[in-house]
Amino acid sequence: MNLENKTAVVTGGGTGIGRAIAKRFAAEGAHVFITGRRKEALDDAVAEIGGGVTAVRADSANLADLDALYRAVAERGRGLDIVVANSGGGVLAPLGEITEEQFDATFGTNVKGVLFAVQKALPLLNENASIILTGSTTSTRVSPAFSVYAATKAAVRNFARTWALDLKGTGTRVNVLSPGPTHTPGLLGLVPDDAQQGLVDGLAADVPLGRLADPAEIAAAALFLASEESSFVNGIEFFVDGGQAQV
Repeated sequence: MNLENKTAVVTGGGTGIGRAIAKRFAAEGAHVFITGRRKEALDDAVAEIGGGVTAVRADSANLADLDALYRAVAERGRGLDIVVANSGGGVLAPLGEITEEQFDATFGTNVKGVLFAVQKALPLLNENASIILTGSTTSTRVSPAFSVYAATKAAVRNFARTWALDLKGTGTRVNVLSPGPTHTPGLLGLVPDDAQQGLVDGLAADVPLGRLADPAEIAAAALFLASEESSFVNGIEFFVDGGQAQV
């Protein structure tokens, strides 16, 4: 029970990597607040995780929604030990076809949402808190037609570098968790249904381990960064990518 009596927030916890992280944290003894925009996904996540989880419907890019989230955390009266700023997404669009709407939506969730999810949590943080930002291998290893998404993840990486300095002396650690290709609804949703297997096969061929990650494998890495096992780890980008961005 590495997180016994801890309180965590996982944004974007209704599906995919966020749900897997919330499930693992709850299994390790934490009470986890999860957010998402879709009530049905949150309800499914609560049913799967079982006890130790509270769902708050929220869009991370909406500051009023974040205020409501942290009011719920504050009302529990135990402060906050872990923040996983995980909400994110993107679309495939090559230069020349990128729309203002796509740009605003991607930066809104992946950059603005991360910034304010963390900043608004600060007054609630307990001693030796852990902040985890979900990054991506695209912060260093780009793909065609994914420039806007990659730019947001490069921004997230630099958030962690700067915030580790901003929070110097507080005991709070800030790290980036950067998954490689992971078998999630968000990844499959990048392409039409009839192209999904081709996407999976193509991505797997680009990973030295020869496969995509399971969300539970990313959650195991998040547990390390959230727990006292990583008490002297700060400001890093922790790649969990099967070697994709390493070779």
